[in-house]
Amino acid sequence: MLVDDVMTTGASLQMAALALAAAGVSQITTVVFARTEEGAHDGP
Repeated sequence: MLVDDVMTTGASLQMAALALAAAGVSQITTVVFARTEEGAHDGP
């Protein structure tokens, strides 16, 4: 299970899931407690 407190772009979760899948993990569950608004991480 992957847990992320605040997901911004999702890149960290994606890379972690890819690494787990490459290691042979067949089922990956993610839990996110909060997500930034779309475009909020793009800067001013």
